[in-house]
Amino acid sequence: MAKKNHDKRERLLQALIDIGQELASTTELSALLGRILDISRDVFHFDNAIIRLLDDATRTLVTAASYGYDTQATAVPISVGQGVMGRVAASGRPVLINDLRATPEYVAGIADARSELAVPLMARDKVLGVFNVESTQPQAFAEEDLELLVILGRQAATAIENARLYQNLRHMSNQYRDLHQFNSRILKSVDLGIYTVDPDLRITSWNPGMEALSGVREAEALGRDLLRLFPQLEGEGMAERLRQVLRSGVSEKLRLAHRDLSGEVRFQKRRIAALKDQGTTTGAVVIVEDVTEFKRLLDQTIQSEKLAELGRLSAGIAHEINNPLSIIAYAVQLLLREEQIAPDQQELLERIDSETDRLKALTGGLLSFSRGGETHKRFTDLNETVRDVLRLVKYELTRNNIEVHEDFVELPLVQADSNKLKQVFINLLMNAVQAMKKDGAIHISSRVAEPGWVEMAFADTGPGMDAQLQKKVFEPFFTTRKEGEGTGLGLYICRNIIDDHAGRLLLESAPGQGACFRIRLPVE
Repeated sequence: MAKKNHDKRERLLQALIDIGQELASTTELSALLGRILDISRDVFHFDNAIIRLLDDATRTLVTAASYGYDTQATAVPISVGQGVMGRVAASGRPVLINDLRATPEYVAGIADARSELAVPLMARDKVLGVFNVESTQPQAFAEEDLELLVILGRQAATAIENARLYQNLRHMSNQYRDLHQFNSRILKSVDLGIYTVDPDLRITSWNPGMEALSGVREAEALGRDLLRLFPQLEGEGMAERLRQVLRSGVSEKLRLAHRDLSGEVRFQKRRIAALKDQGTTTGAVVIVEDVTEFKRLLDQTIQSEKLAELGRLSAGIAHEINNPLSIIAYAVQLLLREEQIAPDQQELLERIDSETDRLKALTGGLLSFSRGGETHKRFTDLNETVRDVLRLVKYELTRNNIEVHEDFVELPLVQADSNKLKQVFINLLMNAVQAMKKDGAIHISSRVAEPGWVEMAFADTGPGMDAQLQKKVFEPFFTTRKEGEGTGLGLYICRNIIDDHAGRLLLESAPGQGACFRIRLPVE
């Protein structure tokens, strides 16, 4: 008996060595489990065996490999706690049965099975499954066999866990490879220029979009210092924004006029985002969009919108002009009846002079407003600019019985193009008139919003807007007016004008509570 046990232990040792070699050379789980069954048969001389792995989601034991069983027996899953194998999975303890005929809980494997060994496959104190062997002979296994199968089961569990880890790793590797290929295709196909830099501002990637925008090929850009390749980025403020993102990890966006390597000035929008690895900023990605052609079209559209507004307001301007002209004509008639100018006529002459000046102010403001061109910023009084606009639209407000309430405070001067700001103010006022239609009120106020910022607010008593409409009003070509009454570009252009001034155009509204547009501009 001692020799028999010694031989069995020798076979077990050889089996463990063989399984270790299989573990080193085989990573496919099904093939590995099949080899474990083949190697184990040399030790225990069983008639049939099965390895069932635990499905954590369903809490069932599912066949992973078998020997000697028919398909019907292996296809049925066993719940944890069900039968001998289910009891082993639930308790984590091995079981030896010398007479299966006296075991009612036995889930039949083969009809003439008499003895059974079942051990848990344990790895790091977790049950992965159950290894079960059977014999057609009663008393075929001893307690020592149970100990040996437990040892073999532990080795098998380690092999199973390693094979699973390898499969997961390979799956993740395939996913990362597919994701890398997918990202590469995106970067190569988009029209935007995209590149990345490391913390030292050395270029680490450069897509075809950047090649087209810059005229620099990928091979010439990779590994180069960005500021040596494009030294003008320092003067344009781009370099400092990049350093800020690398320091703070917070995204930045900007618009700039960029002079490329050929000397041509291009207008670009750029977004800079931090590249992070476990919370640490390891570089930055820059997305470049060339909007040169769009800006030219937008400038043309702005001019067209000015002319459209000018035509719509011409009737009001004509009416404003008629009043002082009537007074002038009346005063002239009085003067013609007199041979000499009497003292009381002095007042009329002063009135003529006053009304003539007002006429010049109206026509002069109209002409300057309609004059196109680039943005020319100068120190501007926002309160006075709004008052100039109110004089221009006075007739339209009066005709629609719209009250205007002014609440101005003294503001610091801002660097702005007053003509373009007038276009914004006129658009906001006329939108408010159109929303209220008749009998409403507009409250215009100015204030210092926060240090370094001033604000001009236009609040009306119109019907207001819900959240969905507020998301759309700044989109190009979106309009709530009837077809032919508007282009849907007014607020879109207004926002672009304010963006060009490094400001913000904000909207606050709710159904039935009117709308308030706030323009915030920086004080430089």
